[in-house]
Amino acid sequence: MRFLVTLALGALFLVPLSATAALRALPEGQLPNDVRLAPPKDLNGYFPFAVPTSKEAWAARAEFVRRQVLVAEGLWPMPTKTPLNAVIHGKIDKGEYTVEKVYFESAPGLFVTGNLYRPKGKTGKVPAVLFAHGHWKDARLSEATPEATRREIASGAERFEEGGRSIFQSMCVQLARMGCVVWQWDMLSDSDAIQFSAQTVHRFAKQRPEMNVAENWPLYSPQAEANLQSIMGLQTLNAVRSLDFVLGLAEVDPARIAITGASGGGTQTILLSAIDPRVTLSFPAVMVSTAMQGGCTCENASLLRINTGNIEFAALFAPKPQGMTTANDWTKEMSTKGFPELQALYKFLGAPNNVMLHRGEHFPHNYNSVARAGFYNWVNQHFKLGLPAPVVERDYERLTREQLTVWDSSHPAPKADDADFERKLLKWLKDDADKQVSAAASSPENFRKVVGSGVEAVIGRTLITTGEVEWDRKDKKIAGNIVEMSGLLRNKTHGEEIPVAWLYPKQWNGRAIIWLDDTGKAALYNADGSVRAEVKQLVDSGATVLGADLFYQGEFLKDGQSAKQNRVVANPREFAGYTYGYNHTLFAQRVHDVLTLVKY
Repeated sequence: MRFLVTLALGALFLVPLSATAALRALPEGQLPNDVRLAPPKDLNGYFPFAVPTSKEAWAARAEFVRRQVLVAEGLWPMPTKTPLNAVIHGKIDKGEYTVEKVYFESAPGLFVTGNLYRPKGKTGKVPAVLFAHGHWKDARLSEATPEATRREIASGAERFEEGGRSIFQSMCVQLARMGCVVWQWDMLSDSDAIQFSAQTVHRFAKQRPEMNVAENWPLYSPQAEANLQSIMGLQTLNAVRSLDFVLGLAEVDPARIAITGASGGGTQTILLSAIDPRVTLSFPAVMVSTAMQGGCTCENASLLRINTGNIEFAALFAPKPQGMTTANDWTKEMSTKGFPELQALYKFLGAPNNVMLHRGEHFPHNYNSVARAGFYNWVNQHFKLGLPAPVVERDYERLTREQLTVWDSSHPAPKADDADFERKLLKWLKDDADKQVSAAASSPENFRKVVGSGVEAVIGRTLITTGEVEWDRKDKKIAGNIVEMSGLLRNKTHGEEIPVAWLYPKQWNGRAIIWLDDTGKAALYNADGSVRAEVKQLVDSGATVLGADLFYQGEFLKDGQSAKQNRVVANPREFAGYTYGYNHTLFAQRVHDVLTLVKY
């Protein structure tokens, strides 16, 4: 229907009224049939991917999900790219390749640390591989014991007693021998990336009063969440700047840029590949799944996986070459749940041979030599390295911790576990974002692009995407010159149901007013059930007035129940991303209801 809609916001001015004063849409004690009343979703839910029905629909969906990821990670707008101030030192010549120590600043004072492997004897441009490690403690500098390595060899997971002691060096050395530049950097809190503690990055669990401050706040605080500042966002920023660093190397071919990583490194691989078009080949290991999405605080952020998940994140990379692996973990059903849909998408986009699943359910969670071989052959094939297939990993002489570590007397380390730096960094990010938003206000077009698009991602729905809405009338009565109707506005697309009360004049002037109040549709009535004077005046003027119980108002509440705060998932760790990374806030859900009202 086409008419003038006015929103009347009464919540700030009206005294709360009993919901029983309003016309009921449902029998007493019956709740709306609304999907949002189910327990909130968490990281252990089910995250399928629906193959698009048209290229146009997929283009629109992909743009939105990509923007949702950027907004969720505090990268919309992208933080200003300040000078990297890269330092490369300590070159070690291993004959076929060299290894160097590197650190640079992804943001002022935030150091990214790692090792750079370069092939020798190559002419022209060479491919580059970014290697993001996962949740292996002290990964880049670690080494397994001889006994543990022999057990891995006996199981078929590794092949060499020397090289098998470091899966991380094994990967880098083999790729350098294949002719690739390899950049392996540290996850926050790992190896040389000491500015944040492992407690902060991976094990945060308890909110503290001193965190809730108006200025100079830390991570996980209400203010950090309100500004979408998270460990996940910092890790993705480090990955983006790692890509900047690699592309700044003179010998690197920008048309052949790969990223890989397992477990948490797989999460970083998926997300960088999803948001940065400069990546041309992706290989997330033991992470892409319709099941568990990543359990660590470093893999979650508010807004990140609302109505989406890792399968769809991987789909954002299509139709470029993408391989992935499975193990006897949350990825074990990937061959039947998730991968067929990715295959269908790649086929739909005209590149059926550009997606591959390297199965390994007979091994536990890993990036072992068998899985690595899958990556080597994928790179060889798509980067046209011309090596005999299959590529077989060779043994090598491991480097020691002392040879690999970035910091020394000539290159002193920054302060470890630096709480003051953490707060300083978040302040810089906040100030930088504010400057960019202010600059965007210079024109309506830029403001809509930066701020409007960001708000759209936060709310997660627009009037266009509100979907199909139908009216189900439950009751009708005439009181004087007012026709009162109650019923449900049912959003069939999203599975939502809103109890509403319509007040119609006998002579309608074509104007409709939506009356919003924190008590829901009860605000249309006095305590005795009569229509409020302000509302009656509007109806008498010829307008129709619609009152609604938005989510967790009125008929959404059981006797004695209130909605003073958002529901949270059943996770004892007090990290907002575990709830709001998978579920809309109550505010956003009520905005969805308003959009449903307006759409009808």
